Amino acid sequence: MSRIIAVANQKGGVGKTTTAVNLTASLAAMRRRLLLVDLDPQGNATMGCGVDKRLLERSTTDVLLGECAAADAIVTVDPGGFDLLPCNQDLTAAEVRLLNLPAGREHRLEQALAPVRERYDLVVIDCPPALNILTLNALVAADSVLIPMQCEYYALEGLSGLVATIEQIRAAVNPRLRIEGILRTMFDPRNNLSNDVSAQLIQHFGERVFRTIIPRNVRLAEAPSFGVPALFHDKDSRGALAYLALAGEMVRRAEN
Repeated sequence: MSRIIAVANQKGGVGKTTTAVNLTASLAAMRRRLLLVDLDPQGNATMGCGVDKRLLERSTTDVLLGECAAADAIVTVDPGGFDLLPCNQDLTAAEVRLLNLPAGREHRLEQALAPVRERYDLVVIDCPPALNILTLNALVAADSVLIPMQCEYYALEGLSGLVATIEQIRAAVNPRLRIEGILRTMFDPRNNLSNDVSAQLIQHFGERVFRTIIPRNVRLAEAPSFGVPALFHDKDSRGALAYLALAGEMVRRAEN
């Protein structure tokens, strides 16, 4: 049975989209069937996969509003070997319309993905940097949450709020929701604060912190401007290798 993972953190700039795109590409390279869902109105995951968000005929917006089926909006990413449900800034308007729906608005994404999810081994959702109705839809649809975070004080503060939100959603609407893992991103081992926060994370969350650490890496930052995951920009870069290692760690966890 396929799984749905939401990549979420209400703090911006922690590497959510970078993680969603590069983890998806890395798992696809391991011969898994992957769907990446772009749920951020900025459309960065869409552009980072080489799809022009300005030229979309159908998008996540149409799917959430029930104006087309998910299967009709999905495109294939090449190079990449995975599928993408793209989006653009129209999703902001869809967010407002969702808020005005009388009931069931938080289940829209779950219902839309139901007919296609069994085509894939894994569905990865790139969430916006906010705890809004779009992120709520992702968390209701998901089986687990992958939390990317920088090892800095403010990120640690925000993490406690996100964990509390996950617990509330699990109690209220999605009892299967759990934390997939916490991923340390843009990590600089020369920074004492990064090492201190990393140690606190492991002390508090234990095995839920991924062993894999994503380093600060120029190739990771460059790849979106070329419209490809880092694996296809520079497969030998530290960033690309780190996401391959993360994919391997996730596969081993799932098998165990």
